[in-house]
Amino acid sequence: MNDSSANRSAIDRHDIAARLARVHERMRTAAERHGRDIGDIALVAVSKTKPAALVEAALAAGQRDFGENYLQDALAKIEALATHDPIWHFIGDIQSNKTRDIAARFAWVHAVDRYKIARRLSDQRPEDMPPLNLCIQINIDDEQSKAGIAATDAPELAEQIAQLPGVRLRGLMSIPAYSDDPDAQRRPFAALRGLMEQLNDRGHTLDTLSMGMSADLEAAIAEGATHVRVGTDIFGARD
Repeated sequence: MNDSSANRSAIDRHDIAARLARVHERMRTAAERHGRDIGDIALVAVSKTKPAALVEAALAAGQRDFGENYLQDALAKIEALATHDPIWHFIGDIQSNKTRDIAARFAWVHAVDRYKIARRLSDQRPEDMPPLNLCIQINIDDEQSKAGIAATDAPELAEQIAQLPGVRLRGLMSIPAYSDDPDAQRRPFAALRGLMEQLNDRGHTLDTLSMGMSADLEAAIAEGATHVRVGTDIFGARD
């Protein structure tokens, strides 16, 4: 590595640590404002498209959970960073031919919206690993361009997934329509929380709300988020 590259890596590591600190401060402030325990809210650093060196910098700063959308890119990082033992979350759309690697290499999947995919993940989860944690993706605003199922379809899918032995249904995930109005941001998050409560009233034991990103994590925390998925405010704009 030449002097310029080394200097650039040092700058990146410093920047990542500072960015993480700012995100954690936002999370703490929101939790305190709404009477939440910050220990109940996990930060998933969305590292999709970012190099392993930046993920390593985040690991050095204490970050453990990382979210990836693109399997091949993720697998290279998983191999490169195996000795650091991060927790990997798959947060993108899943094709059937990708389930085996996802089942074997990830701890969480946040975007299940088909029973077929959940069944394949269960069947392909290695027997020596704990059940794979799953969240059902809900299209909470019924946007045609968004992935996820309608809230009305969630009870049936939840019942189906709950019967699978290789996975554990943990909760719900959503990406609401963009808004810069704090009150408008809270409404879909409140709806997702209400849906999880309805499912638990049916006998489920869901404990996870994966919701909130760089622009709206405060609103998500106000409405009960247990996992916020932050990319831009940690790693910068997507490459």
